[in-house]
Parts: sequence; structure tokens; C-alpha cells
Amino acid sequence: MSVENPPGLDLQRLHAYLDEVRPGLVTGPLTGELIEGGRSNLTYSVTDGTTRWVVRRPPLGHVLPTAHDMAREYRVISALADTDVPVPAVVALCEDTSVIGARFYIMEFVPGTPLRRADQLASRGPHRTRDIALRLIDTLAALHSVDPAAVGLADFGRPHGFLERQVRRWGKQLDASRSRDLPGIDELRARLADTVPESGAAAIVHGDYRLDNVLVDTDDRITAVLDWEMSTLGDPLTDLGLMLVYFSDEILATPGPSDVHRAPGFPTTDELIARYAERSGRDISRLDWYTGLAFFKLAVILEGIHYRYVQGKTVGSNFEYIGQVVPVLVEGGLARLSA
Repeated sequence: MSVENPPGLDLQRLHAYLDEVRPGLVTGPLTGELIEGGRSNLTYSVTDGTTRWVVRRPPLGHVLPTAHDMAREYRVISALADTDVPVPAVVALCEDTSVIGARFYIMEFVPGTPLRRADQLASRGPHRTRDIALRLIDTLAALHSVDPAAVGLADFGRPHGFLERQVRRWGKQLDASRSRDLPGIDELRARLADTVPESGAAAIVHGDYRLDNVLVDTDDRITAVLDWEMSTLGDPLTDLGLMLVYFSDEILATPGPSDVHRAPGFPTTDELIARYAERSGRDISRLDWYTGLAFFKLAVILEGIHYRYVQGKTVGSNFEYIGQVVPVLVEGGLARLSA
């Protein structure tokens, strides 16, 4: 029987690989589909008719240096398995690019829904909405409380000079994807570099923490934190700053935006910050800088996606609008640094 392959995933070769590394795991022909919603790594739902798994691989086409590291995602998810941070169980990591054309890893399917829209929360009511948002904060604080050495991640990053390197890194990523004039983005980059705060204690940083990067079940529990491709050791307030950008009105300029913060019952920004400060015990007095950095980082990421789009190397819809969002994010970053 012929099975149609989703873009970027050869199901027959995947089946053969799993038969080799996990004999007996797959009990029938594989079918699969691309899970829509991602703008970076490609995520697939795959099943043999009995069990379902999730496969992650890098995007097709242009890939920025140091990005889309499958082994890194696999390692951090494995390390967090026995902590208070909910993550899927891992199945296998394949670094042989001859199998499907790229490195990839496989993890167990976890029930739950990534909540991207206010109406998804509104249907649960204001009290449940508030609880979900606070659990999101509590899960972030739990992640930042994990001792990296205790879970085998002592060498997962270089915390010293982390913030300075973040500004440089995203500046280099910008240069690697620069294909047009972007007013204000170089000013934002320079102001961040000139005003770097002193970091507190290092922690495991997710790198893209938001409500639609976790799964929430029907009982409002967070069942899994996903999308660890940017994880490292560093300043945990970068996670908080980025999450606040995702809950800002500027994000509503994006195509298919996550507007969850507009749902009735969703806590205010001040309430979210206070909850994190209480649960983590960290100093948040320079949070505007971290939010400015988050605007810069997100602008650079979207510019990279725009770069791939204009080359015709993206899979999915709405990419034609990504480039229009970048200037809005640049303005948001400059505004936060001037606050």
C-alpha cells in the first residue's frame, strides 16, 4: 500500500529506521501529517494505527548557523524527565541525515492542546483561564528552579556573559538573514548592547516560552512543555521577558496571532510578573531591558522566516505577512527601553 509522505518526512524510511533502533515498536504501516502552527522546526504527528508519536526536524531550505539543533532539544527533554517540569518521553534521536534528509528526533505523543486564541480560553471561563495562566508562570518558575548539574546539564551552556552573547548572537543572526532595510533595528541592537544588566543565578532557559508552546489538557493541567530548540543555560529573565512580549498588544500585528491575553480572566502583566517574582524569588527590577531584548530576538527570528519565504523555502501558510510584522516589533523594543 502506498502512503503519501508529508513534506520533509519519508515515512517508509522512518519506519525502517525505527525497526532498526527500536525493534517491535512499530506494529503497522506509518501514516503522518505535518502539524500546522510552527514557524521554525517542522513537527509531525505519526501513527502505526495503534500508537502515536511526534517527530521533529529542522525546516526545509535556509537554516541559520547554531539553530535547529535536534540533539540539543532531545538532550534537555531527556534531562527534565524526572523533574517538576512536564515534558514528553523521548523515543529516539537520529543524527544520520541520510534517513530523511535532516537530523530528527521522536517523542511520545502527549494529550493536550496548545492554546493560541482567546476564544479557546474564553470557552473555559474566566476562573479557569486565570488558573491556566498562573500555572504557566508556576511551570516557568519550576523550570528555573531546576539545578542544571543535578540533571546532567552543567555543561549545557555558558552562563557567564550570557546576556552580552545574546545581543551579539541575535545581531549575527540578523546579519545572516538581512535582505532589506529595517529602520530602527540597528539602534535597538546598539542600545541593548550598551545597557546590559548584571545577571542573577543561572538557570535552564527555554528560549521560547509561551502558552502555545505548552499543552493544556481538559482539566487545565499543563501536560508538556514543547519546542526546546533555543534552550540553554543562562539568565532566566530572558524567558519571562519573551513571554511578556507574546502577551503584548504588539504581537497582535502578527499573522494568526496568539491573543490569549485578551481572554476574560487572563491576569494582567503586573500580576504575571508578581507571580513569577513570588515563585522564583528573583529580582525583576530591570525587566524592561529583558523585554526589549525579547522584541529584538523575535524580530530577528521573524526576519529569518521572511528570508526563507522570499526564497520559496517555507512550508505552510501566512508566511507572506511575516515581513510586515518585523518593524512593529522593532518599535516595541525601542519603546520598552525608553520606559
